[in-house]
Amino acid sequence: MPQPFDRRDLLRQAGEARRQAYAPYSDFAVGAALLGESGRVYAGCNIENVSFGLTVCAERVALFKAVSDGEQRFRAVAVVTATGVTPCGACRQVLSEFAPDLEVLVAREGATDYQVHYLPDLLPHSFDSIL
Repeated sequence: MPQPFDRRDLLRQAGEARRQAYAPYSDFAVGAALLGESGRVYAGCNIENVSFGLTVCAERVALFKAVSDGEQRFRAVAVVTATGVTPCGACRQVLSEFAPDLEVLVAREGATDYQVHYLPDLLPHSFDSIL
C-alpha cells in the first residue's frame, strides 16, 4: 500500500515552481509538482515561446524532468494557477502514458482550499498504448 503524502506540501511546491514560469505572451503562469513512486518530487513551470505552438506546459516539464532522471511511475501531480484550472488535454494524455490513475490536485495561487481529481475522470477516453 502506498505511503500517504502531504497534499498541501505538493501544492506548495507547485506554487513555488509557478514563480519560475516564463509566460510573457499569455501572462498565465503555471506551476506543477509531480510526485514519483520513489517519493521524489519533480517541479515544472510553463515555458512559452513567441511561436506559441512551441510552448511547453508546466505538467509536461515536470514529467519530462522526471523521466529524464529515470522515474516512470507517479502517484500525484499538483497544479497551481491564478484560476485553479485543470491540466490541458495534451498534458492529460502525456501524463496518462505513465500514470493512468494519477491523482490530480488543483489550486489557485494563495488559496487554502484545493480540488482533487483523478486522471481517468479528466480524460475518460485516452489513447491506449499501441504496444
